[in-house]
Amino acid sequence: MVEFLKEDGANTKPVKTVDDLLNRIRSFWPNADLKVIEKAYYFSEKAHEGQIRRSGEPYISHPLSVAAILADLRLDLDTIATGLLHDTVEDTHATLEDIRNEFGDVIAHLVDGVTKIGQMKFKNSHEKQGENIRKMIVAMGKDVRVVLVKLADRLHNMRTMNFMPFDKQERIALETLEIYCPLAGRMGISSWKIELEDLCFRYYRPEMYYSLVQHVKKTEAEQSRYIDDVKSKISKELNKAGFKSEVFGRSKHLWSIYRKMQSRNIDYDQVYDVLAFRVLVDTLAECYAALGLVHSLWKPIPGRFKDFIAMPKANNYQSLHTTVIGPGGERIEIQIRTQEMNLVAERGIAAHWKYKERGKMEDTSDLQQANWLRDLVNLHQQTRNSDEFLDTVKTDLFESEIYVFTPNGDVREFPEGATPVDFAYAVHTDLGNKCVGARVNGKMVPLKHQLQNGDTVEIVSSKTQQPSKDWLKFVVTNKAKAKIRAFVKEEQRRRAVLLGKELVEKEFRKFGMAAVKHLKGAHYEQYLKDHGIKDTEELYVTVGYGKLETRVLVERVSPEAIAKESAKTEDSTFMEKVFKAATQKTKKSNSLISVDGMDDVLVHYAKCCHPIPGDSIVGFISRGRGITIHRSDCRKAFEFDQLRKVDVNWNVKQASEGQERIVRLKIISQDVPGLLKLMSEAFAQQGINIQSAQIRTTKDKKAVCNFEVSVRDAGQLNQAIYEIQKIKGIIGVSRVIH
Repeated sequence: MVEFLKEDGANTKPVKTVDDLLNRIRSFWPNADLKVIEKAYYFSEKAHEGQIRRSGEPYISHPLSVAAILADLRLDLDTIATGLLHDTVEDTHATLEDIRNEFGDVIAHLVDGVTKIGQMKFKNSHEKQGENIRKMIVAMGKDVRVVLVKLADRLHNMRTMNFMPFDKQERIALETLEIYCPLAGRMGISSWKIELEDLCFRYYRPEMYYSLVQHVKKTEAEQSRYIDDVKSKISKELNKAGFKSEVFGRSKHLWSIYRKMQSRNIDYDQVYDVLAFRVLVDTLAECYAALGLVHSLWKPIPGRFKDFIAMPKANNYQSLHTTVIGPGGERIEIQIRTQEMNLVAERGIAAHWKYKERGKMEDTSDLQQANWLRDLVNLHQQTRNSDEFLDTVKTDLFESEIYVFTPNGDVREFPEGATPVDFAYAVHTDLGNKCVGARVNGKMVPLKHQLQNGDTVEIVSSKTQQPSKDWLKFVVTNKAKAKIRAFVKEEQRRRAVLLGKELVEKEFRKFGMAAVKHLKGAHYEQYLKDHGIKDTEELYVTVGYGKLETRVLVERVSPEAIAKESAKTEDSTFMEKVFKAATQKTKKSNSLISVDGMDDVLVHYAKCCHPIPGDSIVGFISRGRGITIHRSDCRKAFEFDQLRKVDVNWNVKQASEGQERIVRLKIISQDVPGLLKLMSEAFAQQGINIQSAQIRTTKDKKAVCNFEVSVRDAGQLNQAIYEIQKIKGIIGVSRVIH
């Protein structure tokens, strides 16, 4: 595939030794004192002595490669040294104090920041991911170099992903695609972002990736000739005008093409604008002059021109983008920018740093001017729940696509799909809370109307309006989501207080008592203490959310009343039978799950994720259905009110007695005879019954098999997956969660 040339002169030759790394740094800092780099290398080599990567290479090859990636970005020596040392505290006997004594406070601070990102322990993998990203954002707010090291670490791990098991490849690729790729984009490091996206594509959607590679290879020679022709014509026109310029051309990277195919629901042959060209000139004025010359050569496509020079992106990216009908009727995208703008586009936030002659950082004031970075740090402070934070930060990290105007002519930047509600909250929280409608370009539109590039938006508000939970279905910005959720939670809490108070008072009235007389005194205070409830309002909230039975409350604070009631109903044989039958039924239906040690609660298993014994799970109280059980990584679970969340566990004894549940598996393999028989035998050997199977083949001779199987628990399922992965011709096995 044709790629842009490395305009900044970056060296792509692999770094195998410390001398290779030192020579690379000297190529752009000839006079730098590199003793700290040598010292960091030998310290790391000794600390990791005896450790081997999955590839069979000595572990030191990884930190050495990470340091080289950071060096290619022309980062300061402290950051490159941190790349060499980033795993020493976490994976060896070295301590942070050792790092501080050997390398000083700055490097120790950076190593500590990178270490803490991966050290935190949490209940489930999704929560861990959320907290890791939270820690990254907080660390980035203090020193963005921490996250640059973490990004470089992830980039090298993705480059060597072929040595990882298939199930981990898909999981890590998805996590990288959702978090690290947009984070690299937000930091403006396009070279890292593009490489990460294509690597993620390769391991997350392998069948589509290799199919697309074959399509691109078929047209590569023809595209190369076409690119040379277009470059020649643009260069000739610019030379005539007396401009000193450079022109580069390439085919768009694979993930970009795939996303276009998916969003438009088209095949590769129907994707016309797969070629992109970059024109570099010396001055800002020449950018607009070059744009005119390009438009004089070929007709521009209306609506496809973007001026990121007049209105830069949040990461300070500047360029002119236009799409034209090039030679032969082909659609081609042309980017026009200055050399300085190109440096920012390639190196992102690092291009703004100023260094002393010896590679030490001189001024970080530019780093503190990124509004998006401050917003993410503020979000961390406002959002206590990890899952909610992860959900909102994903949205905020993706590149903004549209620019809209206030009535005063101020420009506001939003993600594609933003609505008037997003706009209102961006202006002010009170305006968002009171928003009832909007005028877009002078016309009234509903709240869920999607804004377009260049719209002028005026918000209509009302003092009686309040945020609605339904708004969460269409807003896209993290600020709008956070503010709406905060209001909804407060409103739900208020309703829970009223409901809880009503239920408590009603229970006391059954025994002819007034609740207010008994919700005080030593018995009551001890009851609150035993249940971790701070006051009466919190008690009402707990009851209102169904976490506490009012009868249990009355038993504790007024046991004599219960004794009298029991005496009255002692002779009621019929009621005894009903109660006993209900209890038995409940226990039977909930034998697999225990809640805070109790196994006699009504549960319902979510159909969206099909949890099985052994999965990490979470429960949510739901009216009329007891507790609904979800997998901890189920996306739908995070839409529920987190105050209704309860800790649940599998009842190991009951799970081992053989209740089976349906699980969906997706297996990608080579399309060769006999594989289906081998897969069926692997299931049978583990005692797993196949309920249904659907098999299809792809154009690149791959087979995609979708199975529904009955399993006892995750252990049985994982063993089956392991056995299937050992079969020759199997590319990947993954569990399907809708």
